[in-house]
Amino acid sequence: MNGNITNLFYLKRAKPNKNGEVPIYQRVTINGNRIERGTGKFVNPALWSSEGAKMIGKSETASLINSHLNRLLNDVYEAEKTLIANRKTVNYINLKKILKGEGDDERTIVPIFQQHNEKMLALVGSDEHAIGTWKNFRTTLKHLKDFMKTKYQIEDTSIFDINYAFIMDFDFYLRTKPDKCSNNTTIKYIKNFHKIFSICLDNEWIQADPFKKYKVKLSIVDRGYLNQHEVDAICEKRFVVHRLELVRDIFIFSCYTGLAYIEVQNLSREHISIGIDGQRWIFINRQKTDGPSHIPLLPIALELIEKYKNHPKCLNTNKVLPILSNQRMNSYLKEIGDVCGINKELTFHLARHTFATTVTLTNGVPLESVGKMLGHRSIKSTQIYARVLDDKLCNDMNVLKQKIGTKSINDNVQVHIGQSG
Repeated sequence: MNGNITNLFYLKRAKPNKNGEVPIYQRVTINGNRIERGTGKFVNPALWSSEGAKMIGKSETASLINSHLNRLLNDVYEAEKTLIANRKTVNYINLKKILKGEGDDERTIVPIFQQHNEKMLALVGSDEHAIGTWKNFRTTLKHLKDFMKTKYQIEDTSIFDINYAFIMDFDFYLRTKPDKCSNNTTIKYIKNFHKIFSICLDNEWIQADPFKKYKVKLSIVDRGYLNQHEVDAICEKRFVVHRLELVRDIFIFSCYTGLAYIEVQNLSREHISIGIDGQRWIFINRQKTDGPSHIPLLPIALELIEKYKNHPKCLNTNKVLPILSNQRMNSYLKEIGDVCGINKELTFHLARHTFATTVTLTNGVPLESVGKMLGHRSIKSTQIYARVLDDKLCNDMNVLKQKIGTKSINDNVQVHIGQSG
């Protein structure tokens, strides 16, 4: 991955000496990153050719200065040859070390990525990051390391070796590896990778952003949900096994509140207070976006809160519901789905989608109100759920039929086609 090198000699006119002459500087650019150094030579600006990047004339001074500039240019070519001969990457940091005899140790992407993830892990549990976000970045780093090993047979690489071609190769790898990633998952991992690269930009370790040309579009995903018949089937099912009844109840609570797993897990009695209508509401900030969720409690949700208010786990932790781990919840939900004859993969997050779609939007709750309850910062996030459902379409058209009534074409009216009056 040798870099493209350009060379330019130019004048720093803002720094004239006492004779009115200005210094000549050399700028070497490699992959958008600049190495600048003084040449030690001064020239009268009137005797300088910007186009030729040299001193004009055949005087002895002009000959000496131009020869010196040629030697400096030759230094760049020799530095490139040296790096290639020593099987080192031709990049900004390595070239700078040779030309200027200075520079920090070469920064590589893996340690920077690892340090970011370690800091993120330390903040998990606070308001800064959720455990799921950290896991996503950890997985992104794993994919990146696997990609470099597969594509280039290397364990790590300099941040100056990461260019547009590298990013597109990584994108292609994610989409085509044995357990290939979907379009949206691929974009998510590239987005995480870009965040790490932004750290390099913010610290001025690099000057150019190779992600600027990376243009992709997220695919529209039809989010799963339960219809009202399926929700009722789960509600009405009697379970002999207590753990299944508990999991069912917490799942239904989420169906009627829209809370994600982590929010139900963190839901304490302090989050429930009297709303503007004098009834009990949930007031909580979403873990994912930190956006506020204000949710008037529906009767079935209130019933479940009362059912478990004296549960030992709730009394000891001041939590509203005695929720199990997410993994166990999802495992038992699969069992509940089989028992209830539901041919959909039940997961806890399906309850949030069901609240947004079946419980609220289908029943005519405005999009803005649904977004407020879901804690969305943008209406665009809520619009994902605003699908036209067959049952809602049927109801809407029945209302229209009633408004129109039984109108028909008058039998005496003759319709002429293809004729003008």
